[in-house]
Amino acid sequence: MTAPAPPAETLRAALATLLDGLPPKRAAQAVDRLIATYRGATPTDTPILRDRADVAAYAAYRMPATFEAVHAALEALAEAVPDWTPGDHTDVGGGTGAATWAAAATWPGDRAVTVLDWSDPALALGREIAAANPALEDTRWQRARIGQDLALPATDLVTVSYVLNELTPADRTALLDTAAASAQAVVIVEAGTPAGYARVIEARDRLIAAGFRVAAPCPHSAACPIVPGEDWCHFSARVSRSSLHRRVKGGSLPYEDEKFSYVAATRLPATPVSARVIRRPQIRKGQVLLDLCEPGEQVARRTVTKRHGDLYKAARDAAWGDGWPPADKP
Repeated sequence: MTAPAPPAETLRAALATLLDGLPPKRAAQAVDRLIATYRGATPTDTPILRDRADVAAYAAYRMPATFEAVHAALEALAEAVPDWTPGDHTDVGGGTGAATWAAAATWPGDRAVTVLDWSDPALALGREIAAANPALEDTRWQRARIGQDLALPATDLVTVSYVLNELTPADRTALLDTAAASAQAVVIVEAGTPAGYARVIEARDRLIAAGFRVAAPCPHSAACPIVPGEDWCHFSARVSRSSLHRRVKGGSLPYEDEKFSYVAATRLPATPVSARVIRRPQIRKGQVLLDLCEPGEQVARRTVTKRHGDLYKAARDAAWGDGWPPADKP
């Protein structure tokens, strides 16, 4: 029996048919407009995704990267709460549903899934793409205004990915408070920029004030030790690019790196990592330099040398975003 394809490959295959019949020039124009909109700092009061052409361009341009970023955040949550599997999942502002694919890849099995978004074309195309994934067969695609009037039922997991930048401060606050009142775990993902990190920290502080504990990426729920304006916490996810993806976005490399910031917080008992690698490790002759976020509200650079034996080998294999030390090497 042939094993099922990994979710990322299934998603790319489903996306490959999206731009059939859409003139390349129109797709490129839609992508350019979306890039300008998503990089802007002004919240919008109308859906960014206006029609099928917009949504198809968005899906080809953003879904693979969003999937990888959210999947990384959810995997970190799963590591911190290893005995928990969400029984249901609400994806707020989910658009075409990349976060639902990421949740299905993190916790296989059936669960009730609801995607809320205010763009009907995005929801319609999300439903179409999800037909390729049996785990999403019964997903509810529901139109909703994301903001102060949003109501959420009690749910295990709420994801909010690349949405806070589209909201006014009042709507952001209302959404975070609603999510905190409804969910056992909340995962926020934003662009890996100083502004994206600032939105994540705002969300982190609000969730902690509501009684949540941070499961990832931080090793603690105390104040973030990074000084705003001097640095920001973000991570990187490698994204394989199909020929379709390269055609829509330009360029020739078979991959790209998606930079993102995130927080995963929960009311459940959680065991965060002892420390988190927050920069790409620097491998030098006989030593590895690790920049770590550590308990005690501090960021520190640690040097691991050959004298550390197996820990040195682990450091050479460590990646940006990993917990440290490895679970089998305390």
